[in-house]
Amino acid sequence: MVRRKFLTTCTVMTIAPVLSPFAVFADLGRKKGAGLVEWNAEEFHTARQFVDVAAGKIAFVERGSGPVALFLHGYPLNGFHWRSSMARLAPMRRCIAPDLMGLGYTEVAEDVDLSPSAQAAMLIAFLDNLEIKEIDIISNDSATGIAQLIAAHHPERIRTLLLTNGDVQTNSPPAKLLPFLDMARRGEVAPWYERHLTDNTFARSHKGIGNAYYNPARALTHEVIETYFRPLISSKKRRQQGEQYGLAMFPNPLPLVEPKLRSFGKPVRIVWARANELFPDRWAHWLDTTFPNSQGIRFVDNSKLFFPEERPDIIALEARALWGSSQQAK
Repeated sequence: MVRRKFLTTCTVMTIAPVLSPFAVFADLGRKKGAGLVEWNAEEFHTARQFVDVAAGKIAFVERGSGPVALFLHGYPLNGFHWRSSMARLAPMRRCIAPDLMGLGYTEVAEDVDLSPSAQAAMLIAFLDNLEIKEIDIISNDSATGIAQLIAAHHPERIRTLLLTNGDVQTNSPPAKLLPFLDMARRGEVAPWYERHLTDNTFARSHKGIGNAYYNPARALTHEVIETYFRPLISSKKRRQQGEQYGLAMFPNPLPLVEPKLRSFGKPVRIVWARANELFPDRWAHWLDTTFPNSQGIRFVDNSKLFFPEERPDIIALEARALWGSSQQAK
């Protein structure tokens, strides 16, 4: 997430093949020559649709056609996080990126349950409304925990899981997130959000969300910052919900579903950023040994928490390989 007012930079080793430091971010932006058009903020806003569920109006964007891939974002982002990955995968999937309750452009009641279990239930209702029976899930950060809850309680709805660094078992919320959640209890997170909008330099710094990006000066343009943080301070209700999202992680539901994860037989691939203190490598290994049909782990160097936004080529490559192996297994 944010998940960071407090992350520090850590030294990492390379296990998976990685791009050179100069090439890592070469695919950011909009590419037309290769047939890719990555949405800018205006296009993202224009594409937005809403689905009514019991909890409220769920905002989402979609592009492409074919079997559905559901892209789940972390805290405090929204579906814009996946714009580059969706552009690359739209030729082979109907890519759908909803905004979770309390975040982004989704509008729900003031007293709605924002817990991971409630988020998972909302997503099932969302899919039902769109008459979608089966999905591939790609998740990041807190949504990786939500993806596991869907796998545990609705395994029949999932073809594959591509899980990036996020909440796992007892590491939810992660210990290093607790100081940020203490800020939320004191009502200090909404002003922190607002400062990102009034001071983009702060946003790109290690005191802001920039600490969750490997190259925040490149990734966090003014329009990106606006797209993520403007809705979080748009009303008193939204300010409160932007803080309550993190606090609603208590109590942690993930340990209770471990037996169901151990019986989940669909293909699972784990892609894990190593320059990231919230989610150490051992949790990637836990997932790998827990899911019986794990396709292994790819550890990614030169990457932090929100690396899918900066390195969409890795997400697209891994998703295509996972989906291909799933088809071959049938």
